[in-house]
Amino acid sequence: MSEHKGVEHHQKAAEHHEHAAKHHREAAKHHEAGDYEKAAHHAHTAHGHASHAEHHHVEASRHHAERHGQH
Repeated sequence: MSEHKGVEHHQKAAEHHEHAAKHHREAAKHHEAGDYEKAAHHAHTAHGHASHAEHHHVEASRHHAERHGQH
């Protein structure tokens, strides 16, 4: 990552949130259609993306605190 690690972590968090939203929409579509196996798959994938987004959020916050002396 570049010298702006916090910025990159914010961008990655946003990307993962977008992917999670896409998979939640797919899960809803499959659930409504009665295909619960596909719905579960997409819900699980969405959860993974949400977890990665949280990781990047924490890292962005950590970099911000380090850079601005808020340990």
